[in-house]
Amino acid sequence: MSNIVETIKADLAAAIENDKLVLPTLPEAALQVREIAESEDSAIGDLVKVISNDTALSARIIRVCNSPLFRGSRAIENLNMAVSRLGMAYTSSLAMGLAMQQMFQATSDMIDKRLRETWQTSTEVAGICHVLAQHYTKLKPDQATLAGLVHLIGVLPILRYVEDEEVQISGIMLDNVIEELHPRIGAAILKKWDFPKDLQTVPLEFANFHREVPRADYADLVMIAHLQLVAGSEHRWTEMNWSDISAFDRLGIDPNANMNEEEDLNAQMEAAMALLQ
Repeated sequence: MSNIVETIKADLAAAIENDKLVLPTLPEAALQVREIAESEDSAIGDLVKVISNDTALSARIIRVCNSPLFRGSRAIENLNMAVSRLGMAYTSSLAMGLAMQQMFQATSDMIDKRLRETWQTSTEVAGICHVLAQHYTKLKPDQATLAGLVHLIGVLPILRYVEDEEVQISGIMLDNVIEELHPRIGAAILKKWDFPKDLQTVPLEFANFHREVPRADYADLVMIAHLQLVAGSEHRWTEMNWSDISAFDRLGIDPNANMNEEEDLNAQMEAAMALLQ
C-alpha cells in the first residue's frame, strides 16, 4: 500500500472524526419536497407549489408520468395531474434523485468520469430496488428507490477531496480508498440529511454479505439489486457463492435464477432505471 493512499485515508478519517469533512448539502427544494411528502396534513397542491418553482424538476416529473411505467390512457400535460398520478411518495423520491444528480459533477476528467459512473450505478440499482420492493417485499417502493440512489453517496466527498487537494493518485489506489471509506461517510451524510434510520444503515450494510436480520430491509434490497446489476460481468462479487447470501432467502429470490430472463420483470426494471437517468 503506497504512502499516498495511507495519507488520504488518514486525512479523510481524521476529517470524519472531527466533523471537518465537507458533506454535501441537499438542495432546498429537495428538502421541502421531502418534508411535504412526509407530513400528515399536506396535500398534493402543496407539493405542486414547491416543485413548480423548479423547471427542470417539473419537466422531469411530467416526462416520467408519460413513460411506459406509469402511462395511463391519456397524456399528462400539467404538474398537478402528474403528481396525482405518481403519488406524493414517488414524486418525492424523484425530486431527491434529480437534486442529487446535480451533485455528481466535477471539473477534472478523471473525477468527473468516476462521479458519472457512480451516479449511473446508483440509478440502475435504484430502478432494480423499486421493482424488487414491489414484487418481493412489503417495503415501500419509493423508499427502496431512495435507498438505491443514496447507497454510494459516501463516494462523493472522497472524490471532491481528491479533486480539491489535487491529489495525484492512480485509479486502482483511488478505488481502494473509496471502498474502505465510503460506507462510513455515506452513513454520516444520510444522518446529516435526517434520513430515516433504516436508510442510514444502507451504505454500511449493503455489501455485508453475511448480515443476518429478522426480515428483508432496504440494505438487503440494495445488496440484491447491486448483485443483479453485476451478474454476468467480471465484477469480483460474481466470484462469490451467492447461495451463501441469506438476503436472497429473506427476499424469496432464487440466487441462481437469472432475472434478466424474466421478461416482464426485466422490462419493469429497464423502465424504472430510465426514469432516473
